[in-house]
Amino acid sequence: MDPRQKLLPSKHDLPRLVAVITVASLVAWSCNLFFVQPPTVPFCHSNLHSSHDLFASDSCLPCPTNGECIDGNLKCLQGYRNHANLCVEDGEISQLTQNIVERAENHLCNEYAQLSCYGTGSVWVQEDEFWNHFEQMENVGFDNALYNYTKQRAVETIGKLLETRLNEHGVKEFKCPDFLAEHYKPYACRIHQWISHNILLLLPICAMLVGFATLFLKVHQKRRVSRRVEELYDQVCEILEENALTSKNVNSKCESWFVASRLRDHLLLPRERKDPLLWKKVEELVQEDSRVDIYPKLVKGESRVVWEWQVEGSLSASKMKKKIDASKTMVNEGVALNHQRHPTKKEEPMEPLF
Repeated sequence: MDPRQKLLPSKHDLPRLVAVITVASLVAWSCNLFFVQPPTVPFCHSNLHSSHDLFASDSCLPCPTNGECIDGNLKCLQGYRNHANLCVEDGEISQLTQNIVERAENHLCNEYAQLSCYGTGSVWVQEDEFWNHFEQMENVGFDNALYNYTKQRAVETIGKLLETRLNEHGVKEFKCPDFLAEHYKPYACRIHQWISHNILLLLPICAMLVGFATLFLKVHQKRRVSRRVEELYDQVCEILEENALTSKNVNSKCESWFVASRLRDHLLLPRERKDPLLWKKVEELVQEDSRVDIYPKLVKGESRVVWEWQVEGSLSASKMKKKIDASKTMVNEGVALNHQRHPTKKEEPMEPLF
């Protein structure tokens, strides 16, 4: 057999050879992808400020913002960390800075609000006194470099948020802005200050409202009294007329007149008797009524004012008489109808028993 034929795989071994080569190729490609690092491109020096020199050359990468590049290596500034060749802000420092700023705002604005409302706080707070209030921080020592950087960041943010000044001794002081201090005042204080600032506008408005309310109550009271007076007047006329008609009967023993004071006590409620104006208005209506005679009369040895209804010529009296006659007619008809339904049996004469 030719030795060259021994080197070549047989037809039976050819698929196995292809599979082995394929697996080896995949393993080599995976190792090259995950384990073999590509050659890194160094960073350009931070002193290169020309954009032409920075982007024209492909031999180095531009130094990112908040970073310092020396000898091709990137070093992020304090408070930033390296992430995918970029310097991003450290989340822990950012959170600590935000906590300091919030506590500073609450402290200063509460002090200002207390002074504005109750006169017990202060407006301007010195920087040393201010930082002594925030000396205790979690997981960060006072002399720690991280704390110092965080403090510096907080001072920059507070300087933009709050008002600052230098006093006569050259010491820096902080103050909460007026628009922020308003949100820290209690609601009772806000209402009191709003009323104090707008007192000149509120006084005429309140006076106008009180005047309208008083006028409305007076009109309502007057209408209520007027309705009650008319109601009492109608009752007086009805009682006098009925009393006069009753006295005209043959067997009647009542008088045709009525004592005005007794009629008043009969019609008025106990609480209405305390208001003399109510019955006075009723008397005025009765005096204007031509159907009623008013004259003094001696009753049981005392002089009394009596009211008497004039039956003659009264339209209501004639109507009342017609009603009385109609009722009598209806009663008679009812009796007759009942007699027809239940007739009485006539007694037959009995023969004598002898």
